[in-house]
Amino acid sequence: MKCRVYILRLRDGQLYVGSTEDLARRLAEHRAGTASRTTALLGPVELIYSEPHPDRSSAVRRERQIKGWSRAKKLALIKGDLAELKRLAQSQTIHRAKRTDDPDPTDAG
Repeated sequence: MKCRVYILRLRDGQLYVGSTEDLARRLAEHRAGTASRTTALLGPVELIYSEPHPDRSSAVRRERQIKGWSRAKKLALIKGDLAELKRLAQSQTIHRAKRTDDPDPTDAG
């Protein structure tokens, strides 16, 4: 069954990431305030991105991946700016590597 991962821009500018098997139905639910607490409170303004997936499990994996990204990385995805996505991914990898190299302040050794 085909699914889609989507990103909505909410009234306050926040980005909302979700996945669904029926995008039109899900958007109607968001607009009616019955899809999620976030969109019920903040109201979706517009669908700004969606991508197809062959099945529910791959869509959910991708949704979780995107939810873990920074706002800048999500915006690069929305714009289709692959160079910026790559740059942001590399900077995040470097940042994570620096954190793991830092000494543990609780280590008395």
